Amino acid sequence: MLLETIEEHRCFGGLQGIYRHASRVTGTPMRFAVFVPPQAAGGPVPAVWFLAGLTCTEENFTIKAGAQRLAADLGLALVAPDTSPRGLDLPDEHAAYDFGSGAGFYVDALQAPWASHYKMYSYVTDELPTLVAAAFPVDPSRQSVMGHAMGGHGALVCALRNPGAYRSVSAFAPIVAPSQVPWGQKAFAGYLGSDQSAWASYDATELVAGSAWDRPILIDQGEADTFLDEQLRPWLFEAACQSAGKPVTIRRQPGYDHSYYFIASFMADHLAHHARALAG
Repeated sequence: MLLETIEEHRCFGGLQGIYRHASRVTGTPMRFAVFVPPQAAGGPVPAVWFLAGLTCTEENFTIKAGAQRLAADLGLALVAPDTSPRGLDLPDEHAAYDFGSGAGFYVDALQAPWASHYKMYSYVTDELPTLVAAAFPVDPSRQSVMGHAMGGHGALVCALRNPGAYRSVSAFAPIVAPSQVPWGQKAFAGYLGSDQSAWASYDATELVAGSAWDRPILIDQGEADTFLDEQLRPWLFEAACQSAGKPVTIRRQPGYDHSYYFIASFMADHLAHHARALAG
């Protein structure tokens, strides 16, 4: 599988790179970022995946989250995929920030014309992990996943649907119940169609009761987040976890909003959460 290096930079003793490949899943070129910590010189290291939110690319987390220094200290690789296929011109693909380009919602679309390319769930759970394991010094048996907003939804869904693939999961301001909020309803109707049984398979609040996931889930939510009441509603997931007996910690952070300033403020806690699960 041909991998093109877009850029690489020495960073905290490790290497931060941006790469591109031709995806068989999306049928498009796809970019992603990888930080390899200095410990990789001694052998494969565990990896933490970060799934970004609406409008983002692989660069938002890489540039804004302040994660590389922490990951270098902990010996963690960081992998950040893009949020949708690029280079297409599907009808209305670029008309809104919350659907189409930059808004793949980490689902495998079922509706035309999206079904031919918008397969971000398969891309981030299958194709890209296989590529990363082959091209970088990471241990595929030690992986964790986290994300922000739309990407927090993606991280929770990936973990709940694949409990054997990830050692831990966390999220910043995730869309926990997409079937019940405008962002998710718009995306699911467009990508998956009107059958809401298909929606449930990508809704963390619906999935949690039937999932075999049994490890701690960490979520941080800013109390000054302007999307909190309409789009995020973490209490819905909290109640579902409590009902199902799943271990979840949702930390309400006074004064914090939805931005990467919020994410950077608590990144150390999230990477420590993952490092504990990935040790050994």
